[in-house]
Amino acid sequence: MPIKIPDQLPATDVLRTENIFVMSETRASTQGIRPLKVLILNLMPKKIETETQFLRLLSNSPLQVDIELLRIDDRPSKNTPEEHLNEFYRQFELVRHRNFDGLIITGAPLGLVQFEDVVYWDHLQQIMKWAKEHVTSTLYVCWAAQAGLKLLYNLPKQTREEKLSGVYVHENLQPYHPLLRGFDDTFLAPHSRYADFAPGYLETHTDLDILATSDVAGVYLASTKDKRNVFVTGHPEYDALTLHNEYIRDLGAGLEPVMPVNYYPNDDVDNPPRASWRSHGHLLFANWLNYCVYQQTPYDLEHFSEDKFTKDD
Repeated sequence: MPIKIPDQLPATDVLRTENIFVMSETRASTQGIRPLKVLILNLMPKKIETETQFLRLLSNSPLQVDIELLRIDDRPSKNTPEEHLNEFYRQFELVRHRNFDGLIITGAPLGLVQFEDVVYWDHLQQIMKWAKEHVTSTLYVCWAAQAGLKLLYNLPKQTREEKLSGVYVHENLQPYHPLLRGFDDTFLAPHSRYADFAPGYLETHTDLDILATSDVAGVYLASTKDKRNVFVTGHPEYDALTLHNEYIRDLGAGLEPVMPVNYYPNDDVDNPPRASWRSHGHLLFANWLNYCVYQQTPYDLEHFSEDKFTKDD
């Protein structure tokens, strides 16, 4: 089944050229199917690029998914046309009275900023608290994972001395966990962050299921036992050239970034990188939609109740 997105969203044409089944709102309105309602809170500066990346991963499922895009506030964007935001994005006040099957909170370029210095920190906390009572499962990605750990477990910000950038090998620690069904024993995933997610620290200070780790990158995937909160510390949504574009951007800004690890063939920036993480990225999102959202959510979202998630599966 397809994802359902607004007819004129720029991602529509991109995904159709990739033979991804995208259903317009017009056609979807004629079907008698209860689609999953998934909200994406897009915190990244280049919102069109990011929304396309996440929509691509959400499309790899037999489930019909109805996507809505959420912006954190109404401040002008330097990287996304205001008309695009006004047409395709909603303010939180317009959705706060509703329930959703899933919520994705993207990363944000705030790795060296303290939580209390983030201009929208209070609003973000409000949305994450709202999700506890209005969303079946929330997926926190990269910086959002650090923010979610602060909210749910009051963990202070853990920051690496040097930015983690590259593609790293991860070990599948719980191959029978629903989120890792179909995963290889080891797999690749990209990271781009200053946040530090040490396995021992999370094991000591949380009750999370630690699902996948890297000797270098630390925890990659973790989940609460009821699967209502899933933390992905890397960027499975990244395109092949995303790390390259970030590296060139930082070089141009005079930041002297370290070349992304295990990314350029022969560590030569002139060699075009290839996406080596794509299959596991698609599988992770398909598993999340199926096992954490579809299998858990009520058929009638109006009857959403936090009580149904109090027992372990």
